[in-house]
Amino acid sequence: MAQLPKQQQTGDKDKDREKKKKETILDLSKYLDKPIRVKFSGGREASGVLKGYDPLLNLVLDGTTEYLRDPDDPFKLTEDTRHLGLVVCRGTSVVLICPSEGMEAIANPFVQQEG
Repeated sequence: MAQLPKQQQTGDKDKDREKKKKETILDLSKYLDKPIRVKFSGGREASGVLKGYDPLLNLVLDGTTEYLRDPDDPFKLTEDTRHLGLVVCRGTSVVLICPSEGMEAIANPFVQQEG
């Protein structure tokens, strides 16, 4: 049985490693041209139509709307919004991506209700 030269063996390993690097955890292709909501590290939230993405989770959103937070309570969103238009979102700051359709807010069972 003939063995491959050492260079060719390591070349194959590099190709396999490169394939694994390029694969992304999320398959966002099913959300292309559909509205999504994105949460970022630091607490910002935005929604828009997904126009493109890459393996690093950099996103291109069109018709983007940012949801502004309450200045007194940074964890609470207000009804105020800001229209941003076409936006490129850096993947390192993306925390959560979810479809806008089929999503509803639920009450937090761990927070005591006022009343």
